[in-house]
Amino acid sequence: MNFSSITGKNWIFKKFENSDVKKYSENYHLKEIVARLIAIRKDNIDDVNLFLNPKIKNSLPNPFELKDMNKAVERTCECIKKRETIGVFGDYDVDGASSAALLVKYFLSISQSIETYVPDRKKEGYGPNINAFNHLISNGSNLIFTVDCGTLSYEPINTAKNKQIDVIVLDHHKSDTKLPNAYAIVNPNRYDDDSNLNYLCAAGVCFVFLVALNNKLRKENWFKLNKINEPNILDSLDLVALATVCDVVPLIKLNRAIVKQGLTVLKRRTNLGLKTLYDLCNIKSKPTTYDLGFALGPRINAGGRVGKSTHGMNLLISQDPEKAYKIALDLERYNTERKYIESNLTKEIFSKVKNYHNHSVLVLSGTDWHEGVVGIVASRIKEKYNKPAILISIENNIGKGSARSISGFDIGSQIIKAVQLGILKKGGGHNMAGGFTIEKKNIDKFRDFLIRNFENSKINNFDNFNLYLDSIIAPSAINENFYNEIEILQPFGSGNNEPKFVVEQLKVIKSDIVGNNHIKSILSGKDGTVFKSIAWNAVNSPLEKILNKNNKKLFNAAGKMKLNEWHGQKNIEFIIEDISIN
Repeated sequence: MNFSSITGKNWIFKKFENSDVKKYSENYHLKEIVARLIAIRKDNIDDVNLFLNPKIKNSLPNPFELKDMNKAVERTCECIKKRETIGVFGDYDVDGASSAALLVKYFLSISQSIETYVPDRKKEGYGPNINAFNHLISNGSNLIFTVDCGTLSYEPINTAKNKQIDVIVLDHHKSDTKLPNAYAIVNPNRYDDDSNLNYLCAAGVCFVFLVALNNKLRKENWFKLNKINEPNILDSLDLVALATVCDVVPLIKLNRAIVKQGLTVLKRRTNLGLKTLYDLCNIKSKPTTYDLGFALGPRINAGGRVGKSTHGMNLLISQDPEKAYKIALDLERYNTERKYIESNLTKEIFSKVKNYHNHSVLVLSGTDWHEGVVGIVASRIKEKYNKPAILISIENNIGKGSARSISGFDIGSQIIKAVQLGILKKGGGHNMAGGFTIEKKNIDKFRDFLIRNFENSKINNFDNFNLYLDSIIAPSAINENFYNEIEILQPFGSGNNEPKFVVEQLKVIKSDIVGNNHIKSILSGKDGTVFKSIAWNAVNSPLEKILNKNNKKLFNAAGKMKLNEWHGQKNIEFIIEDISIN
């Protein structure tokens, strides 16, 4: 099969073994196409039965495999028994807000006194700071948790310790070999942790911690002795699922079970904040990972990006319908503002990129770029040029940067190395994303550092030009029955991508531009089957010429299926990602 992509991508069909297809089909009573899709994914599947039926009880590891978990649980139990006040320091993104909400909801359910703090992105930046810790301490906090942050927060944690206040870090960001002087650091990505749970987001770490804590209190008969109903931690899996999807961690092992069961919890709409946001988005269909990643997530993030950083957490813990509605309205407004700022900044930065097109790593800076959206724009640049992209907003000779990387180039580790060398003031991150603070005078040095390390690593970034496909299907397969058959592979996301198919020999029946940049079409196959399709952001792209209603040439489309529900009606739409002409 030879397909010539009009966008220059290489169409590559994923490999599988026929023997695996036969085995899965017979052993698990699956249709041939479903068995083939599993065979394609087998490298990411430890247990096929567990993959098909992911459950928390079968996927949950021993929490105490995590370094310092026992210390964290013991100290928290002591705090609970003494009825001391617990301080929770969160982060302003979805993972941080969900992590903080998990702890707050749990502690409130057992009548524990709580103080919370979420930093302002612009005024305070990422992670704990001394003033924030002093605020928590002055308000009575005897024990402070940092969630989705804290692994590199040496000075604030030292300040707390000097005041005889213990700090427990629940995080998943990469660590240095030197760790802060915290009472406990529970982080599967700390350098000396061997739990093999490094795929968890921060909310996942918090969930495992609460499981361990809850079990400890139950074994000690604490709930009965204090006449307190034991919390059902599984009822908060909607929050963990939200964070897991939005932080783009792999949907494997425990994460898969979390999202699968979390979507079931979400369907019940028991979390008032999430229900309110769902209603505001007018989403009435069964919750999906798409809803989490592209509807709920951006709105919760918008508070930290351009509005009030506390809004995300406050929405997720709200018990007051009126308050929840007001916060949700604010977040909707912030998200609209974010889109406007992002659009303008994207245009500005794309005009600058051409001056650096020959660089293997794109590092751009500008005065007063809105630091709340530079990460999103960096993602856009990375996707377009298939290169690591770093954007830095400068104010008063200090830059705050966001980095997005490609597979194989661990940007979080690069940022930590640059901090160690004194190139950056502070920073950290993951394999694919990170943030940092830098003096303006060091930007060129940082750019040279990244380019040198990238080129020395000899990474093949041409892989990003490949479009990996699962199978060729007939136009008649684009229907609800086939869609339901492959639903067994849900949830989809990082580590378990939605199946992508090729539909051959198509022609345009009708085509319209919808929104600002999207093309909605009705297509017909050689067998006479007619189906709906959409190509996102296709205006002024190579796809537009082919999808034009006046085009009479046959073409092949690559993409995936999506279920649309409206007023009780269901229809399957094919989302076109690329087109080829034989």
